[in-house]
Amino acid sequence: MNDSRSGFGSLHMPRSRGAVSGLLLIILGVWGALIPFIGPYFHFAYTPDQPWAWSTARAWLEVFPGATTAVGGFLLLISGNRATAMFGGWLAVIAGAWFVVGRTLAPTLRLGDVGQPIAATDAKRAVIEIGYFSGLGVLIVFLGGAVLARVSVRTARDLEYALLAEEEQESADSSGAFAASAAPTEVLEPAAPQSHRREGKGGLFRRRRANVAGD
Repeated sequence: MNDSRSGFGSLHMPRSRGAVSGLLLIILGVWGALIPFIGPYFHFAYTPDQPWAWSTARAWLEVFPGATTAVGGFLLLISGNRATAMFGGWLAVIAGAWFVVGRTLAPTLRLGDVGQPIAATDAKRAVIEIGYFSGLGVLIVFLGGAVLARVSVRTARDLEYALLAEEEQESADSSGAFAASAAPTEVLEPAAPQSHRREGKGGLFRRRRANVAGD
């Protein structure tokens, strides 16, 4: 049996390892991608105060990082492979960081401007800013970093999971090999030559005729 501490066995992990974090990241990603379009319905928006108003700035600064976060969370949710889970975690971390710094880099990259928070007070303006960008991005980075720390460390449970997966694979391989070796084989025996039978019959007739002639 291969050593589970190296090779492909070291990549196995329980699916539950990143399931909760993955689900939370999916929710946060969907929030970040959809809130600029549905926020105006609840008076929680940036200018222009119009639902489902598309712009290049919203695409790059909100929809893109939100969708990336959701994809990373989905990979964490379904993955039983350590490499895939870490890739999903890094996607979430990068997307969260882009939520935080994207507006600052937008003028330099010519991505446009998402506008200003529509609020009558400074408190509501701060809440909108936190809910759309800075606070959302920090929370995504925190979850992504936490899940990266979890999946990068191998525990005793991971070793047991890898050993169990290898044993099941070897059992399946041995069962297939045994079934193939135990399959019945049909042995064909060579048929007796017909020419000898005919000659034998002909010889018998000739002997009888000879006896009759002799009598």
